[in-house]
Amino acid sequence: MKSFLIIGMSTFGAHLCKMLTSLGSEVMIADKNSETVEAMMRYAVSAKIADCTNTDVLKSFGVDEFDACFVCLGDHFSETLEITFSLKELGAKKVFSEVNRDIESKFLLRNGADRVVYPEYDLAQRIAVSESNDSIFDAIELTGGYCIYEISTPRSWRGKTIRDLNIRQRHNLNIIATKKGEEIIPALSPEYVFCETDHLLVMGHIDDINNVI
Repeated sequence: MKSFLIIGMSTFGAHLCKMLTSLGSEVMIADKNSETVEAMMRYAVSAKIADCTNTDVLKSFGVDEFDACFVCLGDHFSETLEITFSLKELGAKKVFSEVNRDIESKFLLRNGADRVVYPEYDLAQRIAVSESNDSIFDAIELTGGYCIYEISTPRSWRGKTIRDLNIRQRHNLNIIATKKGEEIIPALSPEYVFCETDHLLVMGHIDDINNVI
């Protein structure tokens, strides 16, 4: 079972806590607002009312024991930066920090964040990608312009196998899984035959995706 520390119960932090708990993870939460902490206590195995800009407070959490730490303070960028830096200095394995502006990302990545989370941008991007192309249903951004896309099976792929199409070499794409209704089938064999009704989970660059759909 994985364990996580979430500092700050912003809207994103609260949703994250509920989702991680529902997936069977152990979550410790911390926020200096007592009412916010009390409202979320039933979702966490441990809850602290504390000012996490205080390094001694962070030390008491044993941050190096968590699989990942999340800093979710919404608009409080200076505190986010300070806590992110301290977490990494104290040996946190992974630090994810919430941002609200592009400029904040650069500072956080240079000062300890392993990844920044930009909830409004991420949501806007996923909606824009899926709504601008009828063959793309969802997209999860990775890095460097690469995403995992959920797409309909390209017409030219239907009835053919992965081996026939030589997708990785010809199209620079990786097939992660296929979806049949709500069922996800991972680790497809080279002999898997694509069907018209399949939704494919494909990792690649948007330019390469656009070349096949």
